[in-house]
Amino acid sequence: MPRYKLTLEYDGTGLVGWQRQKLGLSVQQIVEEAAGALCGRAVIVHGAGRTDAGVHALAQAAHLDLPRDYAPETVRNALNQHIRPHKVAVLTAERVPDTFDARRSARGRIYLYRILNRRPPAALEAGRVWHVGRALDAAAMADGASHLLGKHDFSSFRDSLCQARSPVKTLDRLEVTCADDEIRIEARARSFLHHQVRNMVGTLKLVGEGKWRPSDVAAALEARDRRAGGPTAPAEGLYLVQVVYPGD
Repeated sequence: MPRYKLTLEYDGTGLVGWQRQKLGLSVQQIVEEAAGALCGRAVIVHGAGRTDAGVHALAQAAHLDLPRDYAPETVRNALNQHIRPHKVAVLTAERVPDTFDARRSARGRIYLYRILNRRPPAALEAGRVWHVGRALDAAAMADGASHLLGKHDFSSFRDSLCQARSPVKTLDRLEVTCADDEIRIEARARSFLHHQVRNMVGTLKLVGEGKWRPSDVAAALEARDRRAGGPTAPAEGLYLVQVVYPGD
């Protein structure tokens, strides 16, 4: 059966996340139903990562096997036709070897967190940013973020329901930048713990508010205890930007 790699974008608002759930509509279900409509049989779509409810994606990756050899553009266009009116789009479809696995073949994942830092609430960006009305010190947040780079036990930033075998991860990038009213936090690692990015962002917000010193982030990391970390940032500000594969 021919295997295809999909690159998708979606608005996670109102969805239960990527993975199928007993209650609520997921991105995986939307794409699987579209694929089933295309080929007339049930199809399983495997994602590169399980984004949570309310989290968005600019370039989620997935793979699926189809019963016949379709042209890649036919797969993309047909899936998009059947996906409507959901806010999910297949950006590209490409033939890949049978050995390709969207999750296991990935060499990295890049996430972006957006904070709208101004007194007026979000109007056009509502549901796509975390609105923080109190002024944040982005430079202090960047200083705090530097303490998290590298290989560490990230238990202090791990959700209690996380199923990862080990809390040890290597954080390759955690950059804080500011442009006009928006603070952006970009994180890159081979993989992340459940809620790790959102927990790191919630912690850095405390630094930005002046409630924590940048060095307090290092102390929280060293504690290896979720109670030592900051709060979990809301899902609506988080985006899966890219899944990195060999050759990218």
